[in-house]
Amino acid sequence: MIKISEFQVKDIVNTLDGKRLGNVGDIDINLHTGRIDSITVGTGRMLSFLNKEEEIVIPWNKIKMIGEDVILVEYRL
Repeated sequence: MIKISEFQVKDIVNTLDGKRLGNVGDIDINLHTGRIDSITVGTGRMLSFLNKEEEIVIPWNKIKMIGEDVILVEYRL
């Protein structure tokens, strides 16, 4: 078991290019199944138009491994 607070501090790393994408900013849970559908990654980059942080939504099936410090994902930009 893992707590959401522990999940949010892990770095997200893309296995396709080895780049760090950011940290978990949000989790989308399907209320009918009780399963996580996707995670939203805050990249730390600011969008100039809205002055908001850029976000990437990664479907749960693209998460390859959850380790102690990192979450490995397979994500095509």
